[in-house]
Amino acid sequence: MKRIFLLPLLAIVLGFCMQAQDNQSPNKKYQVFGVAFYNLENLFDTINNNGTYDLEYSPAGAKKWNGLKYRNKIENLARAITSFTTPSTPNGPAFIGVSEIENRSVLEDLVKAVDERLRSEGRTPWNLRIVHHDSPDRRGVDVGALYNERYFKFMNVSNTPLVIPDNPKFRTRDQMCVTGRLGSDTVSIIVNHWPSRLGGQEQSSYLREAAAALSKHIADSIWAQRPNEGIIVMGDLNDDPFDKSCAKVLGASKKEKGVKPHGFFNPFWTLLDQGIGTLAYNSSWNLFDQIIVSGTLLESNSGVEALHFTRALVNNFDFLKDTEGTRQGYPRRTFASGMYLNGFSDHFPTEILLRREVKTRR
Repeated sequence: MKRIFLLPLLAIVLGFCMQAQDNQSPNKKYQVFGVAFYNLENLFDTINNNGTYDLEYSPAGAKKWNGLKYRNKIENLARAITSFTTPSTPNGPAFIGVSEIENRSVLEDLVKAVDERLRSEGRTPWNLRIVHHDSPDRRGVDVGALYNERYFKFMNVSNTPLVIPDNPKFRTRDQMCVTGRLGSDTVSIIVNHWPSRLGGQEQSSYLREAAAALSKHIADSIWAQRPNEGIIVMGDLNDDPFDKSCAKVLGASKKEKGVKPHGFFNPFWTLLDQGIGTLAYNSSWNLFDQIIVSGTLLESNSGVEALHFTRALVNNFDFLKDTEGTRQGYPRRTFASGMYLNGFSDHFPTEILLRREVKTRR
């Protein structure tokens, strides 16, 4: 009687939690969760709400941003996001951080388009939920998050502004910290879009260093209350993994070995060393779109039965790339040199996989 009851229940639990079988350990079962980030490249609606910059993304603006172009953009991004699947995460990521969005409305249109596309392909809708907050950024762009509540149980969110004491008029995106549960583990995910390199990389570096210090402060504040919690710092950081903001201020290490529980490991550093990036300029790749994990999410510190990092991905699918000209192989963006390309984004999306071993009764 006991086995008759447990086996059907176990099958339900394994399917619900995105279980996967490790090819090297065929007798073990795992919960596997995808956590992704995507810069959506100026996802604006067609209404001019905030003046000069928003005018560019309106029918009267230089880009002639109309309903057709907006809908094309939404549908293109939905195609990209519905491709964020792996054999162990067939229903997509549990959590997707996003940047360069104008408002909550554009995310509402996007999640509808995601489900429409899934239905058209005979797949089950994801019913993604939205986390959004209006930032004080002068361009009018925000960060946000989408999550699948079957896998990520939202708990709370906080938004922290980046203050530059020597430049009180400076305005940029707030850092959004979303806390929730992946399976039985609580994680906090800090979604970022750090200040740009406008004015030059070296001249603007101090702004990104300040942003990195803020992310570290948020993490340290969480650990002061919950020292075992897993923390993920993600976003378009406008710096590469080896730059001072990431490597020194945040302290994100290139190698997993030796990272302490309250340190950070950057799995995308090695990918960049291999020539893999998320955006390109003058035939050179950068990897600004990073997902950095805390030492509390490393198997060496937490053990296989706790949630831990396993893999990093740049989702540079072929359909996201330009196929000809000087930008061949680069991300196919919406506009280039003033020309409408009907593309996706000027950044490739990134993703990490987290997993924990599930003990089953025999």
